[in-house]
Amino acid sequence: MTKVIDAPLKYVYDWATDYTEGDNAIWGGKYPRIILLKTKTKVIYAYYSEGVNGKRKLAVRLVTLHPATYSWHLDYYGEDAIETGEYKITRLGKGKTRFHMVIKNKWKKGKSPSASYLQRNSNFVWTKYVEALEKDYNSGKRARS
Repeated sequence: MTKVIDAPLKYVYDWATDYTEGDNAIWGGKYPRIILLKTKTKVIYAYYSEGVNGKRKLAVRLVTLHPATYSWHLDYYGEDAIETGEYKITRLGKGKTRFHMVIKNKWKKGKSPSASYLQRNSNFVWTKYVEALEKDYNSGKRARS
C-alpha cells in the first residue's frame, strides 16, 4: 500500500513512529495499545483485537525503527497469525511525503482472511492515520515524538 501525505518527511516519520496507547482510537479500534517498551530504535506493544468468532485475541508487535533511512520494520505475533511489515517514507517534494508499506502474513490455523480483505483493512486504518497526521500538521501541532 502506498499513500501520499501532505506533510514534510521528518514530521511524518516522527508522528508515525511515536506509538501511543491511544493510537487505535484514531481509526475506531475498541482496545488501547499496551506499550511495553519504547526507545528511539525499538517499540514493543501488545493489544487485543476481535477474532473472527468475536472472541478477544492477544497480539504483540515488535517495531524496529531506522531513523537514518526513515523506515521501520514490524514483527507481529498473534494468536492466529505471524506477520512482518516493511514501512518506508520518502520525500516527494516540499511538504509532501510518500508512505509505502508491505505486509506479509502467515496464518497459523484455519482459513486466513482474503488478501483483499486484509488490504482493505490496512487501507482503512492508514487513511485514518493520514487524516489525523495531516490535521495535526496543518494545525501547527508538534509531531508526537
